[in-house]
Amino acid sequence: MSKRRPPATARAEAVRQLDRIEVDGAYIGLTQTDATEALDPREARQATDYVAGVTRWRRWFDFLLQQFYRGDLAAMEPTLRQILRIGLYDLLVLEKPPHAAINEAVELAKTMVRRGAGGLVNGILRTVQRQRETLPTPSPDDHAEALAISHSHPTWLVRRWLDRFGPDETEALLRWNNARPTFGLRINVLKTSREALTEQLDELNAEWEASPFLDDFVRVQSLQAVVRAGLLEQGLCAVQDESAGLVVRLLDPQPGETIIDACAAPGGKAIYAALRMENTGMVRAYDIHAGRTALIQQAAETQGTTIVQSAVADVRNLAAHATPPQADRVLVDAPCSGLGVLAKRADLRWHRTPEEITELRDLQDELLDAAAQLVRPGGLLVYSTCTIAPEENADRITAFLDRHPEFVHESAAALVPDTVVSPEGYLTTYPQRHHIDGAFGVRLRRT
Repeated sequence: MSKRRPPATARAEAVRQLDRIEVDGAYIGLTQTDATEALDPREARQATDYVAGVTRWRRWFDFLLQQFYRGDLAAMEPTLRQILRIGLYDLLVLEKPPHAAINEAVELAKTMVRRGAGGLVNGILRTVQRQRETLPTPSPDDHAEALAISHSHPTWLVRRWLDRFGPDETEALLRWNNARPTFGLRINVLKTSREALTEQLDELNAEWEASPFLDDFVRVQSLQAVVRAGLLEQGLCAVQDESAGLVVRLLDPQPGETIIDACAAPGGKAIYAALRMENTGMVRAYDIHAGRTALIQQAAETQGTTIVQSAVADVRNLAAHATPPQADRVLVDAPCSGLGVLAKRADLRWHRTPEEITELRDLQDELLDAAAQLVRPGGLLVYSTCTIAPEENADRITAFLDRHPEFVHESAAALVPDTVVSPEGYLTTYPQRHHIDGAFGVRLRRT
């Protein structure tokens, strides 16, 4: 019997997107289709939540499914596997009423796979529900493996964190990565004030709290009310994590200066630098991707900053010019493994490998060497990442200073709160400690 046309629901759309992520290797955010746009806003948000939630928890879900499925789970039709994972997410994470959650999954299997698949889904999910208080657990013989399965992370990543942070902090980091993320809102002081914006948030009944690190940032649990009220569209605020804001504070751009942001897309740091400069001077925002570079200019216009000039360029090529451009301050927010932003990038944990971290180091060194050519004598170079891997952070600075004796390290103290300054004087944030994205930043003065 042929499959019936899948219903236009959040779960069905989530299944389609999850199939693309697993089968085609697509990234979250690049899987939406015309069917996504056909959903009403509530259903679209729910589909997004399913995709992110199932992607986070899929290793644990697959461990459970293998305990209750008599066949080879890896050989199961991908679409059927996605439906079962969504059913587990409904039951174990969202804790939806069991009868409704199981029935939805059964009907989805009948329409998206085949009619007989409904019985299999019904049997597995009902067994899980009956045993939810005594679900199987991974063998404790290998602590890292057990943690990796139960918290749904790659084992290699858990091993490196256990070695570095110990068991308690590692578990805290794993829990942070699996929780629904909160969002930072940077207040656009060109268009409003902190008091005015927070009054609007109160009127919208949007839950918010002040940032403990930055006086022009607040945190919100959800962006729904902010988007619906048009606050982002009007440029009154922008979504930006506090860790990114701290990097700009470390850069400390001053009015009238020339700033180069060497890896600028999507432009959040460049625009925040322009705001800190009171919209006087110049911020040159470079990126190698034309589409992402266009987003910088659009965001700058929305937020009313007129000194941001975006251009498609590779900083390594700029540095090779006979007379490379010079700036008072240069920011290299380098491409990295992103291990500090796994809470917001649910799929990233499954894409990264230890080998990739090694490969990224060469690119980071190249970008640092090139950016050094753009810093005027006496000027400042800031290197930053959104990873917590020391090979991409402190190790890169040690290697850079060995190659460039004309630069000296300056402490981050006095520019950012002491709680995010490492003993070496680096800006260092950890999700499990600071409850924001993990990030690294260092100031390098050209003497």
